[in-house]
This record gives sequence, C-alpha cells and structure tokens, in this order.
Amino acid sequence: MSYLDATNDLYKEAALTPDVGLCCTTNPIWELPGLKIPRIMQEMNYGCGSTVNARDLTNNPKMLYVGVGGGMELLQFAYFNRQKGGVIGIDVVDEMLEASRKNFIEAEAENDWFKSDFVDLVKGDALNLNVDDNSIDVAAQNCLFNIFKAEDLKKAIEEMYRVLKPHGKLVMSDPTCEQPMNDTLRNDDRLRALCLSGSLPIAEYVKALTDAGFGTIEIRARKPYRILDPKNYPTEELIYIESIEVAAIKDPMPEDGPCIFTGKAAIYYGDQDFFDDKKGHILLKNQPIAICDKTAGDIAALGRDDIFISESTYHYDGGGCC
Repeated sequence: MSYLDATNDLYKEAALTPDVGLCCTTNPIWELPGLKIPRIMQEMNYGCGSTVNARDLTNNPKMLYVGVGGGMELLQFAYFNRQKGGVIGIDVVDEMLEASRKNFIEAEAENDWFKSDFVDLVKGDALNLNVDDNSIDVAAQNCLFNIFKAEDLKKAIEEMYRVLKPHGKLVMSDPTCEQPMNDTLRNDDRLRALCLSGSLPIAEYVKALTDAGFGTIEIRARKPYRILDPKNYPTEELIYIESIEVAAIKDPMPEDGPCIFTGKAAIYYGDQDFFDDKKGHILLKNQPIAICDKTAGDIAALGRDDIFISESTYHYDGGGCC
C-alpha cells in the first residue's frame, strides 16, 4: 500500500464517521451576515487553518478547492460567489464527496441564500486536476499538500499553477516544522496522512512554490499546531509543529527573484520627509511600510542609520512595497 492509499483510507473513514480530533485548528468559525455553518460541517473541518479571506474573494471569483473535507470552506467560498458552478470542489475520495453533498442539503436548510448547485463536486486527483488551464481566480487547499512527498508535491503545485489565471491566487494552510524528523517518522504512512510527519520547514515550503513560478508569496499567519513527543511517537526529542497560512500569487517572476512577504516592515526616521531607494520604494517619515524579504535585504545593505527594519512576524495582511 502506498502512502496515498493510506491517506485515502484514512479520509474514507473520516467521511463515514466524522472525527472531530483528526485535525486541530485554532481558527474561529467565520461569522458573516447570513452565513450559518451546519454543525456536521464544523465536525468535519479537517484543516489546520483557514483559506477563506474576504480580500481574495471580490468580484465573484471562480474558485477551486482541492480536498473537500465536509464542505465547510466550500460553503464559505460560495458565500462570495452565489452563482451556479462558481466553486469547484475536487476530491479523490468518493465517500468524502458524498458526505459533502449531504452536508450541503443541511446548509441549504440553514441558509436561504445557498443552493447546492453553487458548488460543483468533482471526483479528481490533486496531481492531475481535470480543470482547464488559466481558468481559476482563487485556488485553495487546507492541510493537504503537507501529506505529499517531494515529487508529488511538485506535481500538485504545478497543477495549481497551471489552472490559475494570471495574477490568480493559491491560498493554503499546512503544517510546517523547523526541526529535522527522523526517517521512521517521515516514512510512517499513517502519520503522514494525519498531517504530521510530512511537515516541511517554511523555507522549503516556500521554495516549492517559487520553483513552480509563483512570483509573490505572502505568509499570512503562523500558529502552534501539534507536538510529537517521545512517549507517543518514535522520536527521541520533542518536535514542535506549526501551521501557516500562505498565498502564492501567479505574478510574473521578477528578474531579481520572487517577492516573499514574511511580515517585515521598514520605518524611516531621518531628517527628510521621505526616503526613496530609487527602486520603486518610498518610505514616508515615521510611517511603517510592509516590505518583502528581498527589499529588506537591499535596504539593510545600504547601511543607513535612519531606517529600522523589523524581524519577520510571519503575519502579512497586504499592502506595502511591491
């Protein structure tokens, strides 16, 4: 049995018998006017964060969600595009697709604006998406890509890149881990399926995205997720796993490399009203401005004593230099 077969079996079980403790997320349920999320969807929220952000979802975007879970995020996406087939949900597990269909019936009963045909539920594989090139405004996955091994992760990201329109966004939430994991953990198919032992360091995760061609990366949140301890897992040291929320934007790749936002900011406090680095970045006096890591390095290299550059906060909400 391959690790993908083990994953499919695990989520078949989770579709037939909802498992509230399968994934842990500290995100609150969205509270939006007129949106009610059925309890069964909340119980089947098998994610490690949220991929739903209102600023990504203006002007009725065409949306794709891979790995449907119980349908909760599909319902949230449909809130922003109330059109037939405005959202596509793809999953390889038949039982999960059927569970979502049933959950949508409950959602219709609780939300007078929602109709099940707002979402097209499709049997499909993240490694071979049956979606047209350049057809999606916002694609998303929650706690799925961390399961994939390196070659499959590369394929999954390339597929998302292929289906996105120019300047489209891939919005994700996945566990990450900065500590090395031993081979026993890495090769345990069930722990990988449980979104634990496939966790990558953030730098490797981001590189996989930029290698696929995404020119802008936004790290929007970084939160505690799980602990692998020696009493319960095959490890000699305690391993700390975090979850991150990331947007990868299908922008053209800059000649000097991708813009990666990790929550850094610059503050100019010199004698002039502003500082202009002559590269498109203007810092108004005493006004913090979000900057990508590349710009932070360029400004730091100037050696000025009147510009403060913060450390990465791993929380980026948009705007700034690029």
